[in-house]
Amino acid sequence: MPVAADVSRETSSSSSGPTFLDLLDEGSPIASQLANEARRRERLQGRAFRRPAKTRVFTVSNQKGGVGKTTTTVNIAAALASAGLNVLVIDIDPQGNASTALGIEHHAEVESIYDVLINDAPLGDVVAQCPDVEHLECAPATIHLAGAEIELVSLVAREQRLRRAIENYAKQREAEGKPRLDYIFIDCPPSLGLLTVNAFCAASEVLIPIQCEYYALEGLSQLLKNIEMIQKHLNADLRVSTILLTMYDGRTNLAAQVAAEVREHFPQQVLEAVVPRSVRISEAPSYQQTVMTYDPSSTGALSYLEAAAEIAER
Repeated sequence: MPVAADVSRETSSSSSGPTFLDLLDEGSPIASQLANEARRRERLQGRAFRRPAKTRVFTVSNQKGGVGKTTTTVNIAAALASAGLNVLVIDIDPQGNASTALGIEHHAEVESIYDVLINDAPLGDVVAQCPDVEHLECAPATIHLAGAEIELVSLVAREQRLRRAIENYAKQREAEGKPRLDYIFIDCPPSLGLLTVNAFCAASEVLIPIQCEYYALEGLSQLLKNIEMIQKHLNADLRVSTILLTMYDGRTNLAAQVAAEVREHFPQQVLEAVVPRSVRISEAPSYQQTVMTYDPSSTGALSYLEAAAEIAER
């Protein structure tokens, strides 16, 4: 017991005695990882993110479920907003997970993106301020979106409804003297229905999160074919600008192999930043937060901050 007491005093006191980091073997994996993270944080410290010349609209999409679409959307949005940029997240996934992660109410009685797409409600009427991150807004999704695919079929200009709503919201902000939005991120459901088509028509850039596992590559080829079809018929300005590797497990050869293969095929689009598997990233939504506010010192938060910095520089 005396040893434990000595360690407790040593780690909690402000004396010049050795710290926990000092006691680690410099060659150990833990020490190496901590030193690497410290260097990465130092590079980002005090770094200002460049404000884009015009609003950049991203669709975050992948037809494969469970690859980190929503997690990527909310955390990159939060990272950019924390740097002082004006960011809007549009949640068009009926599950409403992005709305949950940002702490936005999205029960059935709340006005949502459903009202914008189906009832022509102004986007400004449904946008809510994120309680934890200044400069970050969200247009929430409700369960009503589950039936929107069918309701959109009979509407005029059904593929362009979200695009028009965003354009009108930009004009409304300008008329009210509000600052221009720097980034808009649209979180899509894992399918290519009319909701996702609306997102592709509204955006100029596609951000694809790819899980570092074999099946992720199969889904990617199909997604690229669908994007090509949208480019030909509905939105010639659309391009795949960003690919982010998620759920990376450095202990497995498969993860490294998948990452190398994606980088080989898409050298310009793949970000240098890689998001590891992280308990903190998984825990954050249960507290209605992003990992950027839940545990800003975690490895996951650092990785998303690096990804946001790269996006801002492109």
